[in-house]
Amino acid sequence: MTRSLLKSASVVSGMTLLSRILGFVRDIVFAQLGGAKPFMDAFFVAFKIPNFLRRLFAEGAFAQSFVPVLGEYRAKHSHEEVRDLVDRVTGTLGAVLIVITLVGVLAAPVLIMIFAPGFYFRADAERFAMAAEMLRWTFPYILFISLTALAGGILNTWGRFGVPAFTPVFLNLSLIAAALWIAPGMENPGVGLAIGVLIAGVVQLAFQLPFLARLRLLPRPKLIAISQLRGQRAAPTTGEAGVRKIFKLMLPAIFGSSVAQINLLFDTLIASFLISGSVAWLYYSDRLMEFPLGLFGIALATVLLPRLASQHATQSTAGFSATIDWSLRWVWVISLPAAVGLFVLAGPLLTTMFERGAFTSADTDMARLSLMAYAFGLIGFSLVKVLAPGFFARQDTKTPVRIGIIALMANMALNVVFVVPWVLLGFVGPHAGLALATSVGAFINAGLLFRALKREGVLLPMPGWRKFLLQVSGASMVMAVVVWFVAGPLASWQALGVMMQMTRLLLVISLGAAVYAATLWLAGLRPNDLKLSPV
Repeated sequence: MTRSLLKSASVVSGMTLLSRILGFVRDIVFAQLGGAKPFMDAFFVAFKIPNFLRRLFAEGAFAQSFVPVLGEYRAKHSHEEVRDLVDRVTGTLGAVLIVITLVGVLAAPVLIMIFAPGFYFRADAERFAMAAEMLRWTFPYILFISLTALAGGILNTWGRFGVPAFTPVFLNLSLIAAALWIAPGMENPGVGLAIGVLIAGVVQLAFQLPFLARLRLLPRPKLIAISQLRGQRAAPTTGEAGVRKIFKLMLPAIFGSSVAQINLLFDTLIASFLISGSVAWLYYSDRLMEFPLGLFGIALATVLLPRLASQHATQSTAGFSATIDWSLRWVWVISLPAAVGLFVLAGPLLTTMFERGAFTSADTDMARLSLMAYAFGLIGFSLVKVLAPGFFARQDTKTPVRIGIIALMANMALNVVFVVPWVLLGFVGPHAGLALATSVGAFINAGLLFRALKREGVLLPMPGWRKFLLQVSGASMVMAVVVWFVAGPLASWQALGVMMQMTRLLLVISLGAAVYAATLWLAGLRPNDLKLSPV
């Protein structure tokens, strides 16, 4: 089982690596095109709104509700009944999304006022108007990408992890093309980028359809009556009952699976009140933090949910607990050194990736502060990714809701605690306080999820955790000292050319990884210690 899970995770991770590399290319092009100029602030808000809804509904609540039910249908029902479920979910979800899309396009100025009120209340008419115009192009992305997530959920359930993991490559290619060939010729370059977002949604959905056809699961959308969705009509078909179950699970899961995204969006809301550039600085630092998170944390969670759902369906409680325990150990082994590396190399990373064109050294200094704060939260975000499936696989979406609300309220309170004094005292970089509050909120969320799984008897930690954490923490600290010493001052990086910066960064990261691995070995940690324990 260990080899199977690691193989699936490595497939997702490999495809994600390609996507994230192209994502960096995309952000480098963005930085050259607009840096932290007002139109980039406006674009990031216009892109973040549908992207937030994508993670909230499509990859968050919907995926966490759809995959367990689909897995149950695959195990207990005929292929025709599974097809009926897929058809009815597609029709119902598609109808809801079309309505949401129309409302979003028509109400674009209102949405900008809600999600970035600082553009409006600071009388920043330029950024407000630009963001509203761009949102009319980017908002339909939620329709196409949600249907893409549905297709990806089907493919993941059938073990075809590579296709959904490769799909985001088309988003980055579309945005790179838009930044190079559409945006420069427009009066407002941000509109060109927004058009690229819409194109990306269409292309990503189209890419996955042939693979669904091979599984004989290409949807033929069927609407389900509202009365049946509410459970008001008797004798539902098998597919209708499944749709009702999925949507019932979705409502609370909207909060439970997406607290981190709500926190990040709340950061954007407050950042809109800060000086121009704050939204962009948070964006660039968040993108660097998302790289290791997507490369391993999200990849592991993607393959974990179908596995846990299957173990729950077969009532393998010991296997269920062992799988989560194994996942948590891998999270610590990967995310702790990654977080330490992001913190120590925050300046060199930003300089190497973005400091050219319209992105200045001053932008690097400001984004560095928020990246260091986000680095701390990488561990918390990763833990949430593998703990939340422990509830969703059991079709328990209520517990993560309660925990999510607590974490969200804590994050909002911490935003006030960290940011308001920062602003009043005139310190540089109050946007970093937003990133720090989000990071602390992620740890609160993870801690409460862990405690709930233990309290319910779902997670019974295996022996050896104290020694394991000491080994990983000690190796990470040794790595941090070596990397800090070798990296040297930021000014030495800024004096180099791009190719030399990239070469030096690669060498420093490789040295850090080698030191970390060697120190773990000397501390007594062996590959066998990271195998899934037999039950």
